[in-house]
This record gives sequence, structure tokens and C-alpha cells, in this order.
Amino acid sequence: QVQLVESGGGLVQPGGSLRLSCAASGDILRFNAMAWFRQAPGKEEEFVATVLRTGSSTYYADSVKGRFTISRDNAKNMVYLQMNNLKSEETAIYYCAAAYGSSWPYSSAYEYNYWGQGTQVTVSS
Repeated sequence: QVQLVESGGGLVQPGGSLRLSCAASGDILRFNAMAWFRQAPGKEEEFVATVLRTGSSTYYADSVKGRFTISRDNAKNMVYLQMNNLKSEETAIYYCAAAYGSSWPYSSAYEYNYWGQGTQVTVSS
């Protein structure tokens, strides 16, 4: 078992930035993919970004390309999501997830074995 704990959410104005962190209780090298998903009020869960084991391969939802950056620090068992130029419609609970293995680009929620509790991101003026 592994626990994932997200942090870094909060209130930010449109156009602002936030950096989310995900701390894992165990060695994340066992997971081929780590990802961020989000769920806005009244909407289905949405894939945001994924990063593979070495950190060299990443994949993003079209809606966040060029604004969000996912990264992982295997030595610290941490995963990050740097979010820039945030939009009001990106208000959501953001979840960290871990997958042992499936198929690239790992953008489907069912591929993930572990999930965190989420951190709230509110984009509002």
C-alpha cells in the first residue's frame, strides 16, 4: 500500500500560478506513471498530466499544454504540478494518482492504482 498526500492548493486570481505537491509514503519508482487529475463541481473527473518513471516523458491534456508542468523527484518520492496562467474554469479538486503500468499515455483514470484525497484549487478574482 502507498498513501498519496496532495498539498499546495488554494485561492488564486485568474492568470496566477500555483504549485501542487504530492507526497508518497513509499518508493514511487515502483510506479511507471504518476499523474494529476481534476474534478470540477458538477463535472466528471478530467485527466491533466502524467509523467513516467524516469521523468523524461510527460503527457498533457490539450487544455493545459504550455501552461502546466508535471515533474517527479524519485529520490524524495514527490510529484509536482506547476500551474501557470490559471483560468477560472480550472477551479477543481486536484488529485494525484499512481499507476504500476498500463499503456501510454496513461490518461485514463482506470489505469491508476492509488489516489490521494485531493487538494482544492479555486481560481477567482
